[in-house]
Amino acid sequence: MSELTWQAIAIVVYMAAMVLIGWYAYKRTSSLNDYMLGGRGLGPAVTALSAGAADMSGWLLMGLPGAIYLSGMVEAWIAIGLTIGAWLNYVLVAPRLRVYTQVSSDSITIPSFLDNRLRDNTKLIRIVSGIIILVFFTFYVSSGMVSGGKFFQSAFGMDYFTGMLVVSIVTVGYTLFGGFLAVSYTDFLQGLIMFLALILVPIVGIFVTGGLGETVASIQAVNPEHLNLFASTATVAGVISAVAWGLGYFGQPHIIVRFMAIKSVKETKQARRIGIGWMILSLFGAIGTALVGLAYFQQNDMLNSDFDAETIFISMGQILFHPFIAGIMLAAILAAIMSTIASQLIVTSSALVEDIYKALFNKTASDKHYVAGGRIAVLIVAIVAFFLALDPENSILDLVGFAWAGFGAAFGPVILLALYWRKLTNIGALAGMIVGAVVAYVWGTVPAIKENFFGLYEIVPGFVLGLIAAVIVSLITYKPNAEIEKEFDETLALLKSEREK
Repeated sequence: MSELTWQAIAIVVYMAAMVLIGWYAYKRTSSLNDYMLGGRGLGPAVTALSAGAADMSGWLLMGLPGAIYLSGMVEAWIAIGLTIGAWLNYVLVAPRLRVYTQVSSDSITIPSFLDNRLRDNTKLIRIVSGIIILVFFTFYVSSGMVSGGKFFQSAFGMDYFTGMLVVSIVTVGYTLFGGFLAVSYTDFLQGLIMFLALILVPIVGIFVTGGLGETVASIQAVNPEHLNLFASTATVAGVISAVAWGLGYFGQPHIIVRFMAIKSVKETKQARRIGIGWMILSLFGAIGTALVGLAYFQQNDMLNSDFDAETIFISMGQILFHPFIAGIMLAAILAAIMSTIASQLIVTSSALVEDIYKALFNKTASDKHYVAGGRIAVLIVAIVAFFLALDPENSILDLVGFAWAGFGAAFGPVILLALYWRKLTNIGALAGMIVGAVVAYVWGTVPAIKENFFGLYEIVPGFVLGLIAAVIVSLITYKPNAEIEKEFDETLALLKSEREK
């Protein structure tokens, strides 16, 4: 059999597994809580790996290796910032969010939690949150579809549009029917595949390039500063911008929703250990893949200015392994892409149904009605994102960075304040979300603003100004509320009790 046939077989097997998991989850999904949150029954391993897989997307296997390949270790500051941010997210957000969302009317989405926590009778928080999720997740889902199109184009020479279509149909299919459980179970499997692939490629690659010393020498022959975190191309604003990616974790609905779904507070500690361990090794693998790839290309006179750096992982998988194993490596990229698309679709679906439709139009329908609405919402968002992704020139990293900043700035400060500060008000939260989202959006879409501030990443001004707005407006509008105080105290007591078990 030809190489392409072996690789195609591996991809088909992987796709079939995803569909079967979706069918299994469909059989276990009956209520809206099941569809949106899996009945709050996830174990620590599934929580950790599904959060990691949902988080990293095609960025981990395509965006980051591409950036390291082109610009060197100076791009690794993003990975450092993300690792710190993810660890803080597990420590600061996971335990409290798990308890507080249950205490506060058993909230199953981030907007519904903020609505219930702050007693927002106007429902504006729910609606504004839902709109922010819709806008930024549509860009995020679009980035995944761009990754899918580039993947099939690079790996199989397939038309970009056709590749994008294949990824979209399979991912939308299992998300549509299986809901949160399907997304979490498939993400768990995808997280394992991604991890193994990212560990294997650099390890095998170092042997092929002649060992560590030869590999380093080859990289430095291309650029003496390529392995320097503090290369001359690094600027203060650039390093701050890269590390600031870590701030985004506090406001990513598709990641923190996993904390709401875990079985207990006690298991968040185990999930943290698994998740951060997976993340560190995977990031090292992604960076190692880029560096080994650069060394191999240098040694074999394959350096080419026309080469799409974001496909370095694909190229190395095909060079280093038997075609079937290379196919599994390719499936790892699909895993990264599809896991994130699916997670974002389910959160966007919940925002449309639970936070906009339910709040505005229909509060008394059956769970079956809402689950059907959730599936329609998945389809609508996927179609819009598909059309946005039709341009293959879109940069994966740019699309992801824009959406990541939007969520981090809009929700991050408000989530932290809601969990830790009694005096946050509904108007203060609303002000913080709107200021954070608008600043991040304008900063990211008006080049002149960014240029005047040395290219500072939009999450920094968005997060800081959103936090300031939320605090100032809350202090102005705060009035003691016995129900909110009681719920806050109940959360702290339950959190202490859970930790002592």
